[in-house]
Amino acid sequence: MQILSNFPGGNIVVESIEDDSVYLHQDLRDTEGDWFYWYFSVIQAQGRTVRFNFTQSRCFTIHGPAFSTDNGKTWAWLGSNSVEGNSFTYTFGPTENSTLFCMSIPYVGADWDAFVKGNTVNSPLVEIGKLGFSHQRRPVETLWLGCLGQTVEHRVVLSARHHSCETMGSYALEGMVAFILSNDPEAIHLRQCTEFLIIPFVDKDGVELGDQGKNRHPHDHNRDYAQQNLYPETAALRNLLPTWSQGRLNVVLDFHCPWIADGVNEILYFVGSAHPRIWEQQQRFGEILERSLKGPLPYRASDNLPFGHGWNIPINFRMGRTFADWATDLPEVRLATTIEVPYANAGGGMVTRESARAFGADVGRALAAYL
Repeated sequence: MQILSNFPGGNIVVESIEDDSVYLHQDLRDTEGDWFYWYFSVIQAQGRTVRFNFTQSRCFTIHGPAFSTDNGKTWAWLGSNSVEGNSFTYTFGPTENSTLFCMSIPYVGADWDAFVKGNTVNSPLVEIGKLGFSHQRRPVETLWLGCLGQTVEHRVVLSARHHSCETMGSYALEGMVAFILSNDPEAIHLRQCTEFLIIPFVDKDGVELGDQGKNRHPHDHNRDYAQQNLYPETAALRNLLPTWSQGRLNVVLDFHCPWIADGVNEILYFVGSAHPRIWEQQQRFGEILERSLKGPLPYRASDNLPFGHGWNIPINFRMGRTFADWATDLPEVRLATTIEVPYANAGGGMVTRESARAFGADVGRALAAYL
């Protein structure tokens, strides 16, 4: 049996393997404090029942780990019955030579490439580009779509992965983009009056390297908007948006995931702004979204987290401004918000690739009504 993480998004530290017991923990690398993301493959374990013991902090969602037996083509939750304490047990089939396990359902550059290829081939509505390059010289993808090269009523920015481990936000973003490109009458009207800029991976290196991304030392990408930038991606965004806006950048939506489980971490919500005019628009947009739901995941505007409540307090922003908060200073921005998409459970609805995409489509439908 071998345990590997030398692939895009991989993250694990193996301490020891003793017969059918494996002792391991998530790689925190340059993370300050603790976080929970891990992702590895197991090969050559056919027919064995193996117990994987995580030796540090909590590492499982309410549905246990996610797993794939077909090299990531499909993913499912293993279920809480597989978990005992901070360990999970898995029985490999007699011909099961390679299995992937992850604390969430992963999403890396190859997933975005496949989505773009499958949805935008030869489309006049789309322009593929790049924001620039990461520290490690990876291209940072952009997708421009909608009313391109014309005078537009609205401009909108959609982004994800300011924290590289927050994979389910990517599926929601993907679902929103798919809706905008669809033949739905509301989507068609939205495209005719709006130009979109999509940045799928703000922390591109972290996504591919399998970093936590959250609480990166000395601060992470989503605290890099108050001072001279540490990261080329955030610097590029700060340079681009004031020029591109031309007074028409009305909405900025940044997709995230919360903590791993429990309480507010298992509902869909917006992170409330400290600016009253933005909070008012967050609530207005939330009410429209609540009425627009067609997917299986429940959302209630009353679940939005006001500034000054729960974790949304000044001390948690002492390392710097977030992207959504910085965007509130841009001319004509009416709505700027972080959207938290839980990893596994949203108000009793199971979060999967399909349900997260459906929620993204709901956000797109609500945006059409809002604008």
